[in-house]
Amino acid sequence: MNTLTLRRSSRTRLAPAVLTGLTLLFATPVLADEPGAAQFAALGLVMMISFAVFAAFYVYAALTLQAIAKRTNTENGWLAWIPIANVILMLNIAKKPLWWIILLFVPVANIVVLIIVWMEIAVACKKPNWWGILTIVPVANLVIMGLLAWGD
Repeated sequence: MNTLTLRRSSRTRLAPAVLTGLTLLFATPVLADEPGAAQFAALGLVMMISFAVFAAFYVYAALTLQAIAKRTNTENGWLAWIPIANVILMLNIAKKPLWWIILLFVPVANIVVLIIVWMEIAVACKKPNWWGILTIVPVANLVIMGLLAWGD
């Protein structure tokens, strides 16, 4: 069985589960006095799938950040797995001062700071700095992180 068939078969198994969960969630009357067991089961299914997707994205981001740290000879690459420490690792890779972490708590400044940090990370990986701007685009950021980590 080739990989395309495996990918397609895993998608075809996941889609009915998601559709079944959403159908059970919204199939019962909205104005019911008490939610039924079907709604709780559907909500649990949706929450489990959401957690699995979140966990997959977190593992991917941690692996790429750890690979970028190794590629740029930045020590303590294992910090990529710890939630706040991974930002400190990003600042170390970008060679920015650690007090910039305070700017990440300011609502609009955090977006600007993260773009600047990713631009410097791209430069540290010997890539064009405009790749850092692409990290604000939802799907492109996953591709850019992978290219920075494992690209030539």
